[in-house]
Amino acid sequence: MPDPFKSPSENKTLLDILLSKHLLTEDQYRDVKVNSATKGLSEEIVLVSKNIVSEKNIAEAKAALLGVPFIALESASFSPQALGFIPASVAERFSLIPFSYDDKTRILSVAMSNPIDLDAVSFVRQKTGLNIKIFAAEKKDVEKAIDVEYRQGLVGEVGAALKESEESKASRTHTYDSSSIAQIVTEAPIAKIVSTILDYAVASRASDIHIEPQGDRIRVRYRIDGILYDRLSLPRNVHDAVVSRIKILSEMKIDEHRIPQDGRFNFKVADKEVDLRISVLPTVNGEKIVMRLLRKSGGIPTLEELGLSGSSLRNLETAILRPHGIIIVCGPTGSGKTTTLYSVLSKLNTTRVNIMTLENPVEYEMQGINQVAINPAVGLTFATGLRSFLRQDPNIILVGEIRDQETTDLAIQAALTGHLVFSTLHTSNAAGALPRLVDLGAQAFLLSSTMNAVLAQRIVRKICSHCKESYLPLPQLVKEMKEVLGKLFPADPEVKLYRGKGCEECGASGYLGRIGIYETLKMSEKILGLVIENSDSGTIEKQAVQEGMITMKQDGYLKVLQGITTVEEVIRVAQE
Repeated sequence: MPDPFKSPSENKTLLDILLSKHLLTEDQYRDVKVNSATKGLSEEIVLVSKNIVSEKNIAEAKAALLGVPFIALESASFSPQALGFIPASVAERFSLIPFSYDDKTRILSVAMSNPIDLDAVSFVRQKTGLNIKIFAAEKKDVEKAIDVEYRQGLVGEVGAALKESEESKASRTHTYDSSSIAQIVTEAPIAKIVSTILDYAVASRASDIHIEPQGDRIRVRYRIDGILYDRLSLPRNVHDAVVSRIKILSEMKIDEHRIPQDGRFNFKVADKEVDLRISVLPTVNGEKIVMRLLRKSGGIPTLEELGLSGSSLRNLETAILRPHGIIIVCGPTGSGKTTTLYSVLSKLNTTRVNIMTLENPVEYEMQGINQVAINPAVGLTFATGLRSFLRQDPNIILVGEIRDQETTDLAIQAALTGHLVFSTLHTSNAAGALPRLVDLGAQAFLLSSTMNAVLAQRIVRKICSHCKESYLPLPQLVKEMKEVLGKLFPADPEVKLYRGKGCEECGASGYLGRIGIYETLKMSEKILGLVIENSDSGTIEKQAVQEGMITMKQDGYLKVLQGITTVEEVIRVAQE
């Protein structure tokens, strides 16, 4: 017998769409239908009152029902030019917000909490004189976006910058007048645009800002907790002025557009001072800028705060207390190697030892440590700098990276002559560092007498403590974790894991902050014997695990069981 509540063949109501997406059960479907009919309420109101499905799911279903695209505003990038077409008062009145504008087609993209409000669409079309493309969005997201985006104050600045750009377009040539550009970009509105970009980066805890020219716009992305987010879209016409403003702040040549340039400057917002390292790179669409933010306040974290614990921490602490030898930290770019080394140096930093570092560049200035930035243009490389260091009576030496045979040989010689040497290598795991050094020309028997320890690491995002919730994982996931952890897996029959639901504090990502996962390869007689035999990294790792080394993936899964991070994060950074 057919169900009297169901549409016969295709989805015709909000409930039908939710049912087809398996967001409602058959029983819930009938229950909502009955309540809607008996109480005279809309199906949507009944769904919300019973808290059966989330508001986001309801909004997505409504969009599908109406045949309009859905947009998640928390991950959208907003164009100040688009915002300039509709005043904040109108946006609040109709619960809508423009987020993108296409100059060529004159299409203004607008997110609405009620996309069937034809009066609002007609009003916006008449007021702007533009073609309107409607998107559906959650009401609370629209309200939040209106509050945040209009408050930023970039609408007027971008409009003024575009007006200046149009006025000067007729007289613009391919030859830039440096003095006139310098005068324009140090004044508002360009200065305000750059300042707002930096303000947002500091407020959102971003580590990098990417300003990328595209074909029709400038995309501004922020790296937050290791992940890039597209947060701002600027008109293409303001690109040259924005780049010139940043070049002036960084003391670069503003009339040079053909070669890469590097610079730095300080930026202060409230009581937070940030050191910015700037890289400018010519691309086919124009110059791309990447700004690395290095926070001066907050101090250097301890090894425990970084996430080192258990045998990994004990083995590293034992290795750094030896008076001489080599300690290597491995991992890809952005895995936190430099921060770990700074934490180690701060632990060893006393008035009784002479610590010298050779870096590219110096990321954090540390009191009481002699730091040198390499400069290949004048012949100051890792190798030449290290050779000079040995005449400076050091006790502890940090070489930013071992990348060639000369630096490898000098590091080994320094260790053999009574110095404690720290450096980094780009290998995927700790065991791979030893064959890699042999590939760089190190003699195996010398490595066996100088290596103290090898630390490998990755960085994972931490679960947001404000929206953390527990859940029971699928049996296959528990089985996989048991296989990886072995005896380290807890005996408790019920395994409970954690995740972040997403909230305002974490920007709806479910993650807030980062922590490291580590493996420390301790040098034993058998490991040193394998090095002399020129064994591969797999053989070395197998022996290290037999001797009790906890691998990075195991360390990550232990942090998952502790509720610090998620399985997805560990797999993302540590999957072999």
